[in-house]
Formats: sequence, C-alpha cells, structure tokens
Amino acid sequence: MTTPIAAFTTCPAPWGLLHVAATAAGIVAVGLNGETPDFVDDIARRLHGRVLPAGDGEVPAAWRALLEHATGQIGEWFAGERQAFDLPMDLRVSDWDRLVLDGAARLHFGETASYGELARRVGRPGAAQAVGSSMSRNPVPILIPCHRVIGAGGTLGGYGGSTCADREAALAIKRRLLAIEDVSVQG
Repeated sequence: MTTPIAAFTTCPAPWGLLHVAATAAGIVAVGLNGETPDFVDDIARRLHGRVLPAGDGEVPAAWRALLEHATGQIGEWFAGERQAFDLPMDLRVSDWDRLVLDGAARLHFGETASYGELARRVGRPGAAQAVGSSMSRNPVPILIPCHRVIGAGGTLGGYGGSTCADREAALAIKRRLLAIEDVSVQG
C-alpha cells in the first residue's frame, strides 16, 4: 500500500461540517461545506495521492496533531476567541495566487478590502478581476481570509471559498464569516 499524501478531519461550523486536510508540510485544504467524499476526492486529485481520515492508523502522529491544532484554532475563531491563525500552510498554488493570497492574509480581523484595493496592495493595480479569480482558488478559506475581500463600494461581491453550487448559499457563508468579525456589507 502506498503512503498517504494527506489526512483529513472535520469540525463543526455554524452551517454544518467543515473539512480540514493536512500534509507533512502543513494545512493543504479547508472545505467549508460539501460532502466528505467530494472533499477527499478533490484533495486526492489535486495532490495525486491517497487521502486518509485522521484516525486511520497509517496517518503520522504529527499530521493528526496538526489537524487537531487547526480544528481547535478554527473552533476558537468561530467562538470569537481568536483573531488570527498560527498554522503551517502547504499552499500549492501559482506564483500569482501566492502573491494575492499573501496579500489577503495580511488583512486583519474585521478589516476588509475591495478586490481592486487588494490588487493595488500587491502591486498590480487594475487586476481586480484576477484577484477575484485567485480568491476563488484559495485552498484554505478562513485561514487565509478571502471572505474579507469584498466588492467595490462595500458590496459583498462573490465567494469562491465555498463549494456551494448555489451562489446565494455561498454568499450566505461569506456573510456569516464576516459577521463573526462584526463586519456587515451590502448585497
């Protein structure tokens, strides 16, 4: 049997279950909703390997500990007891996406920026649409707070951090994440 490439677990979220996956390098994925088999299949395809539940005997103890630490921090964030995360990340993204995700990661709890403003902050004025595309590919929503990136004029914009097929359901999750930070937006 081949060595697993990642392990996953779940934790409660205000709207249901949230999925978290880790590798030897760090947290590689956060799934805000959806079915466990879909989350696991997506990670397995993306990483080209086996993904096991954290409780499986083949999962290294360090991965289990990291997943426990991550779900603990996420639970604290949902409870309003944490404003930032201290977790290693395994971001397997393009250089452009890394630039944008690093910019989003610098947004503080309760702070928002428009897609255009984030584009300016990362040195690419005029790239608001490309920033939005990068936000939709964020593999670790909440941990890298793409929900803090909103439309011009304080509107909600879109939300790719969710796997919801329904745009309104995805936006409801974004609205809920912002509400945890006492941020309200239009639309």
